[in-house]
Amino acid sequence: MAVTTKGRAALTHYKVLEVFGDASLVECKLSTGRTHQIRVHLAHIKHPVIGDPVYGRKKSSFPRQALHAIELQLIHPRTGKLMRFKSELPPDMQELLRRLRAGGG
Repeated sequence: MAVTTKGRAALTHYKVLEVFGDASLVECKLSTGRTHQIRVHLAHIKHPVIGDPVYGRKKSSFPRQALHAIELQLIHPRTGKLMRFKSELPPDMQELLRRLRAGGG
């Protein structure tokens, strides 16, 4: 997956919530749902997801992608009803944020 002029349209809105030196906490809202969309778009603007082995830096102290959907909304394909799912930030990502806020990575 990549950002190209010949690719399918994809739109990701993002907002920087906190900055920690060379890392940031961002909120992303998708207008489209392309494969790896957030990861590709953030890497394209030179701000890859921490721990992303494909689009990010090859070495990371975090053992997985630091990417989490706190809320998902979608329209059910059969009923047309809006469905909303929420999930708290997992403990390993809470610890990563604690370390970043303390000045470590």
